[in-house]
Amino acid sequence: MHKKSGFTLIELIVTVAIVGILASATMPLLKMTVQRTKENELKNNLREIRTGIDAYKKAFDEGKIEKSVTDSGYPPNLETLVEGVENIKSPSRETIVFLRRVPLDPMAVNTLFPGEEMDLSEVWGLRSYKSPAYDPREGDDVFDVYSRSEQVGINGVPYAKW
Repeated sequence: MHKKSGFTLIELIVTVAIVGILASATMPLLKMTVQRTKENELKNNLREIRTGIDAYKKAFDEGKIEKSVTDSGYPPNLETLVEGVENIKSPSRETIVFLRRVPLDPMAVNTLFPGEEMDLSEVWGLRSYKSPAYDPREGDDVFDVYSRSEQVGINGVPYAKW
C-alpha cells in the first residue's frame, strides 16, 4: 500500500477556520491602531495651527504687523498664516510666514468632503476672538480652530472639543 502525501479536506477546513478566527480577532485591534494614529495626527495639526496663530498674535503685539483700531491681533484667516504678512519694523519689509501650509483635519476630510476637491481653510472650524468657547463661531479673525468632525475620540471626547 502506498500512502499519498497531502492534506485532507477536513485538515484544510480546520486550518482555514483557525486563520479566519485569528484574522477576525486582530481586525478590531487594527481599526483601533488606525484611529489612534489619526487622533495623533489631529492633535499635531491642531498644535501646528495654534502655534501659527500665537506667533501671528505675538508679531502683532510686537508691532511687526500693521494695526488698526478694530484689529484683535489675530489673523483674518488661515491663508494669511501661509501667505505671510509684511514686517513693518524691518527696513527691507520682508514677509513673515507663520505656516508652510494649512494641515488637513484627518477626522473631517473624508466625512465632510468625500471624493471632492476642497479648500483647506473650509476643513477646519474657525472660532473668532469675540466668540465664546462654548459656542465657537466664525468672525473677523481666527482666534482658534477645531475639528468639524462629529465623531467621538477614543477618550470619549468629541473631536470638535479638542
